Amino acid sequence: MSIFSIFTLLGGLAFFIYGMNQMSHSLERIAGNKMEQFIKKMTKNRLSGLIMGCIITVAIQSSSAVTVMLVGLVNSGLMNIGNTVAVIMGSNIGTTITAWLMSLVGISSDNVVIKMLKPESFSPLLAFIGIGLIMLSKQPKKKDIGNSFIGFAILMYGMLMMSSSVAPLAESPSFSGLLVSFKNPILGVLTGLVVTAIIQSSAASVGMLQAISMTGSLSYGAAIPIIMGQNIGTCATAILSSIGVSKNAKKVAVIHLSFNLIGTLFFMALYFGLHIIFDFGFVDKPINPMGIALCHSIFNIATTVLLLPFSDQLIMIASKTIKTEPERKIAFLDDRLFERPSVAIAECEKLSYEMADLSKTSVDEIVNKLFGYSVELDEHIAELEKMVDKYEDRLGSYLMRFSGKELSVGDSRTVSKILHIIGDFERISDHALNLTESAREISEKRVVMSDSAMKELDKLGKAVEEIVQKTIGAYISSDVTIAMEIEPLEQVIDLYTEVIRQNHVGRLQKGECTIERGFVLADILNNYERISDHCSNIAIAVIEADSDVYDPHEYISKLREKDNLQFEKMYNIFRQKYMI
Repeated sequence: MSIFSIFTLLGGLAFFIYGMNQMSHSLERIAGNKMEQFIKKMTKNRLSGLIMGCIITVAIQSSSAVTVMLVGLVNSGLMNIGNTVAVIMGSNIGTTITAWLMSLVGISSDNVVIKMLKPESFSPLLAFIGIGLIMLSKQPKKKDIGNSFIGFAILMYGMLMMSSSVAPLAESPSFSGLLVSFKNPILGVLTGLVVTAIIQSSAASVGMLQAISMTGSLSYGAAIPIIMGQNIGTCATAILSSIGVSKNAKKVAVIHLSFNLIGTLFFMALYFGLHIIFDFGFVDKPINPMGIALCHSIFNIATTVLLLPFSDQLIMIASKTIKTEPERKIAFLDDRLFERPSVAIAECEKLSYEMADLSKTSVDEIVNKLFGYSVELDEHIAELEKMVDKYEDRLGSYLMRFSGKELSVGDSRTVSKILHIIGDFERISDHALNLTESAREISEKRVVMSDSAMKELDKLGKAVEEIVQKTIGAYISSDVTIAMEIEPLEQVIDLYTEVIRQNHVGRLQKGECTIERGFVLADILNNYERISDHCSNIAIAVIEADSDVYDPHEYISKLREKDNLQFEKMYNIFRQKYMI
């Protein structure tokens, strides 16, 4: 093999891997936040996990990426170890689709229709369409489709380069002798394992094998052990990604390795045992790219059928290999998920829901115990506030890393929305903590409010509880209709707060109240008012994120106009409900 052929082979491999990555990332952006829906469906049962694992791998064209994603999700505490087994098996089946696409290179016929199926016939057209979409379209999704077309064309060009570089080897006796030696099952498995582990791509490894098969010198007997070894070698990516993660996350890599290792040992023994008995005639026949794709699919599907009923045993093997560690109270995203933006952003959104719920809990507890202070309540709300601070710090830092990164339109809006609202949730929690100081002061100084002041605070407290509840509901469900109710209620709270202040002045002048009570009342009113202000900010962010169906700027500008009938209607409903 000449130096030029070696360079061509390496160049073809480089084009292949680059094209695969380009296509994978583009397809992932197209899928966008739908990946989150797939992840939720994974947890239902083994069959749904198997199907979802297969679909996601076909969608992003990388079983290694799916496994690394699972390691990150488990390390973050966002996914249970038991739910990953079927997904891993499904991803092994999904990755065989790539081999079938690459087998098109080996098609040979004079028929015009069949000729059009050859990559050298349609790949240039795909590349041309892809460039057109990138240059002419203004929609990010269409640009991603264009990038995926170009990635596929580059991948296929790399495959053709590898095929052309090894073509002269068909006449080489030494090369033929080398391929014959791969009939030794141990050597064949080790070769497939080592090559795949080095390049960290089973698709690229299978592609190289398909390129070699086009010389006509590779037999079924030599190819089958290599294919089995490739499935073990692809575990290298997951093993490397598990370095430095939690022990539960390490179990994902162990399950992936165990699945492929057990499958290889079982079917190697079965294959060679039956060959000894029945003397398979196809063993010495040359294999082609389609034959490799077929063997690859049969092995992965058969291994899944064999081991799916023993999922619990695979988990047991992982548990005995890696001792379990205690669960963390708060789980945050693993850096490995950063390479899968749509998944990471969806999980950030879920964590922001947890943060929102913590803020709501703080407000509910203090509003209902404002005149029933206890040290336990103080400590609990302080602990909630610390947790909310931690969420804000981690989510903010994580999401800021996506700035400048190519994201789908949906993902970009989600990032913007979360970054806008986490500060408001944190401030709501701060004001809840401030209210505990007022509750402590009421308790320690034995402050007694007048009956009228108590009624007013009770009504205002219920209004604050409702605006927080509606705000959290609107945010979690992305419900613009509910979000549009927040500003009218916030205006009523502002008005009622001012009324209570004026009423206090009147009571003070009549001698029905004291200045000391007034200081406590002022602190309570200020915090209630600030909480409602932050709820208004969150509602506007929800409306802005849904700008496809509504113009938030138009909403804000017309919000307080006298002819805004919707606003006036909601404003009057809340005013009648809460104003005394």
